[in-house]
Parts: sequence; structure tokens; C-alpha cells
Amino acid sequence: MMRANRLMGAALVEHNLVKIEDLDGANERLLEIVKQGQARQNTVLGILAYEMKAVREEDVLQYHVDQQGGGAIDLRQYEVPEEYQKGIDIGACWATWSVPFDREEDFHFVASAYSLSPAVQKYWETQLDGSILWFGTTLEGIADYLEKHESAAVADATAT
Repeated sequence: MMRANRLMGAALVEHNLVKIEDLDGANERLLEIVKQGQARQNTVLGILAYEMKAVREEDVLQYHVDQQGGGAIDLRQYEVPEEYQKGIDIGACWATWSVPFDREEDFHFVASAYSLSPAVQKYWETQLDGSILWFGTTLEGIADYLEKHESAAVADATAT
């Protein structure tokens, strides 16, 4: 999680989306938040965008689409196949702010708010067998999806 955040922050600076001074402040704030143990707040992008207002998340998503040639997706409007819902590693998804959401032959579709982070890309490339098509999404979209998935898993566990 920390590596994904560090490299995401570095990518934001490298692509001139934030200033190094803002990133330094966001990293300090991230360390405070990590101690509280709330996965949904463990995001340097969230701190930069919503606490510090140093970047707009929409600008990061637009950069992903324009400069990296990726797509964009709103997971709230997508029906994720059951095979992906059952095999999902929620901890890895929270740590990387990414969710594999479909597969077509040898191509995996991964929605990510952190697609600019080389650590996130490398992690999912080693986890998934085949090529990855990256789709940008928002932190809120990822968090809502994961919380919904966690709630469904708890409900299934208590029903059995």
C-alpha cells in the first residue's frame, strides 16, 4: 500500500499534475491516516485532491485517458461477473486502488484510480495471467465497489 502510494505520488509529480511540495505534505498526512487504520482514507491521491485541493481527480483520470490511451469506467454502472466477485482479494484492491472486473480471452480488464503507479501495474501484471487493459476510475468508485463487495461477502457468510 505504501509503495503504491509513493509511486503514485511520484508519477503525479513526474507528469506535472502536482508539485513536489504538495506531495511532501500529502505523504506526511498519509502517514497519520495509516495509523488510524481506515482503508478508504489510505490514499495520497485522495489527500492531494480532496484535502489539499492540489489536483482534481478528474484531471488525473483525463490524463490516463488522453496520455496513456486507457479507457474510463464507472463500476457502479457495470455488472461485474460472479467469477471476479468471488476471487477478488479485497486487501490487494484497497492497497492498489484497483479492481479486476472482467476478462475477455487473454485480456483482463482492471479499473484503477492508481493506474499511473508502476507498483500497481506490476502487482496486477504478476497476479493476472494475460494482458491487462487499464480503465481509469475514481477513488469513490473503487471504494464504493469494494465496500459493497465486502458487505455482500459478510451477508453470504452469515447466511451459511
